[in-house]
Amino acid sequence: MLSYPATIPLSSRTLNHLADRIRGHRQQRRSRWRRLEPGRQALLALAHLRNGDTYTRLAAGFQIGVATAWRYFQEAISLLSAAADGLDTAMRRIRQLAYAILDGTLISIDRVADQKPYYSGKHKRHGVNVQVIADAAGGLVWASPALPGSAHDLTAARAHGIIDALTSEKVMTFADKGYQGARGSVRTPFKRRRFRPKLSRRQKAVNRAHAKIRARGERAIATLKTWRILVKQRCCPRRATAIVQAILVLHHVESPRYEG
Repeated sequence: MLSYPATIPLSSRTLNHLADRIRGHRQQRRSRWRRLEPGRQALLALAHLRNGDTYTRLAAGFQIGVATAWRYFQEAISLLSAAADGLDTAMRRIRQLAYAILDGTLISIDRVADQKPYYSGKHKRHGVNVQVIADAAGGLVWASPALPGSAHDLTAARAHGIIDALTSEKVMTFADKGYQGARGSVRTPFKRRRFRPKLSRRQKAVNRAHAKIRARGERAIATLKTWRILVKQRCCPRRATAIVQAILVLHHVESPRYEG
């Protein structure tokens, strides 16, 4: 089997953060000898998250079994997701923003036994729905737990309590037409309805200005999906939430603008 060196576009700060968590977890459990030291286990987890390397490739590269690679990755994800901020904690930072941008994204998944809840009619494929909150520059601030892909963006935002939280904190929020009817502090573009007059010139101008602001939220989604594991998940969709939360923790370590 041939091998070659590869890079992971992350800083050593992120590697050390995860390695410290693994080291502390092992000391707490008084774990015995492991095949990989904490730093190597952290490197394995980051390679799977960021580069999307498969367990088979990781097992060969780190000279361990596939099952061991899977266990090491799941352990790292559990430690990271446990440290993720909930919406209440994140709102302490969000309420300080000039305004927020709310958008939803679909993370594709493999087909599952119970396919109907995970099929998105909008995207014409199976996946899970994740709500993303971005700042005025398009920076990723928070991402929600995953819901089945059939969930509408507005339904998902309400289910997570995002609309109520933003409204109670009076955070001006820009969202697309999928959030029509959200009300509160959420602002959506004007939408032409059937059998009604066309949009006025003023309404069209408002929509253009709204679109320029809202487009920055796409940067946050793009930032989330630079972690290649989210291009298409090949694990149980119920694990999507833990993976997204783990990535959010690592992102804030890598870009500590919204850390703590």
